[in-house]
Amino acid sequence: MRILFNLLHLAWLQLVRHRMRSLLTVLGVASGMFLFTSVEALQRSLAVATEMRAADTTLVVYRENRFCPATSRLPEHYAEEIRRIEGVRDVIPIQVVVNNCGASLDVITFRGVPEADLISFAPEIEIIAGSREDWFKRDDGALLGEVFARRRGLSPGDRFDAAGVTVTVSGILRSPNVQDNNVAYVKLPFLQKSSRVGLGVVTQFNVRVSSANDLERVAAAIDESFRSAQMPTNTKPEKAFFAETAAELVELIRFTRWLGIGAVLAVAALVANALLLVVRGRVKENAVLRTLGYPGRAIACLVVGEGCMLGLGGGLLGVLSATVFLHWQSFTMGNEGQTLAILPDFTVILIGIGAGLLLGLLASFWPAFQSMRQPIVRSLRS
Repeated sequence: MRILFNLLHLAWLQLVRHRMRSLLTVLGVASGMFLFTSVEALQRSLAVATEMRAADTTLVVYRENRFCPATSRLPEHYAEEIRRIEGVRDVIPIQVVVNNCGASLDVITFRGVPEADLISFAPEIEIIAGSREDWFKRDDGALLGEVFARRRGLSPGDRFDAAGVTVTVSGILRSPNVQDNNVAYVKLPFLQKSSRVGLGVVTQFNVRVSSANDLERVAAAIDESFRSAQMPTNTKPEKAFFAETAAELVELIRFTRWLGIGAVLAVAALVANALLLVVRGRVKENAVLRTLGYPGRAIACLVVGEGCMLGLGGGLLGVLSATVFLHWQSFTMGNEGQTLAILPDFTVILIGIGAGLLLGLLASFWPAFQSMRQPIVRSLRS
């Protein structure tokens, strides 16, 4: 253990001795890991938004063959019939208004909900600024998701206009549901009037069922109830609805996986090239160490230690930069009224740091092997 510690200390001294070269390598690794972390955060956010879990008990009832909220119109009185279906625990009619139905990086989404149903339907919502009471008092009050508010620089008491709707911020909310953090909740009658769809017409119904095992049965029962109606429905689990409705967005995000792979290959090549230059530049020094009794594997461990330090340092810098940047910018991608916040969580941070360390380790194997194969006499003469 002491020998390993001494080798790592010596590797650190070698890196510090050539500050500029080491710094440029770390910055290059950090650039690649910045891109890798951003792509991984995007992939992770998509997985959270689309992968079904055992605790998911929410269905979305939408107009059949409609995707954009502007084209999905359902009578509000459907809620009473849905409530009578066995297994349904709660129903909330929702009017959705967006400023852009296509794929966009800056989507503003208003959700109009009955004021009496918001708390009972989403008890996990936490008001972190402003007050829920102010929202109840004002007809034009809005509860903004924290990501939405941070992206727009809004705070309680501010007024803003988007998609033809003017509201006053009553509070900022935080929710474990990703979608809630990216929308503005307003009162249903206010949004119906402001968007000119008329009272009694909504975009969708969110339905809570008693158990996740009832999702498919209840969805089929809802669609069967309105199959012959003038406005038939299409009911899906909330995350499956997101995956289908925002199909273009999902495909775009999946394509970014290749960018992440490219960043990983670039980082590995950069570290390997830097270490090869180090090995070639320290031929005599390594030969002297071999002469003093250092075995070939010790010289190899010295090179591997330098590679791990470069990878870890660049990984830490890149992951930290990406995390700060994404939290500062609060990027949100949206499509067909569905929004996705790009925020790295603790898992993404660990993956990024681990990937940087692993790439530094793997990239150092060939330079380490090269350093072991150099003959002592020839190295001393070079």
